[in-house]
Amino acid sequence: MDNHATQIDKHTIQFVRVLPGPIEKVWAYLTDSDKRSQWFAFGPLPAQVGESFQLRFKHSELSPHSAAPPERMREIHEKGHASSHVLLKREPPHLLVFTFGPDNRAEGPSEVEFRLEKEGDKVRLTLTHSKIPDRPYMLGVSGGWHAHLEVLQYRTEGKVPPAFWDVWRKTDGAYEKRYA
Repeated sequence: MDNHATQIDKHTIQFVRVLPGPIEKVWAYLTDSDKRSQWFAFGPLPAQVGESFQLRFKHSELSPHSAAPPERMREIHEKGHASSHVLLKREPPHLLVFTFGPDNRAEGPSEVEFRLEKEGDKVRLTLTHSKIPDRPYMLGVSGGWHAHLEVLQYRTEGKVPPAFWDVWRKTDGAYEKRYA
């Protein structure tokens, strides 16, 4: 299986990963702040759909290994980054949807959907990022999700991931060609 995103349309990308189960373990990596902080970002999810929440990204803390960030990511690497989201759907342990990115656009923010399905003793995770405003944003989130999902793969397999920026560099620029 190709681990790259598939461009569904000019505003939507989709990733598929098959992770070790059980499904409750993978669900915890999506919803539990401590577990999510090991591959993506930390911050508690709200109790109710429709409520806002914050995620805090600190890429240097996703692995005990370190690597220098690309120059354009240096400030985010050093200081971290906080973002605001709204919980849109939560159906344990199968579906989690929230807004993503700037909400100051007329169209509103983009949306991220995590869908989990049992596949024997494994779990199929399908991440769909929709309502993406433009190509530059699509390229950025494609590379970011690709790297974060690879770190998640390591974590669910009980392995220590390489430094985040080393993972990210493996696909830097790849989506420019894939979405040509």
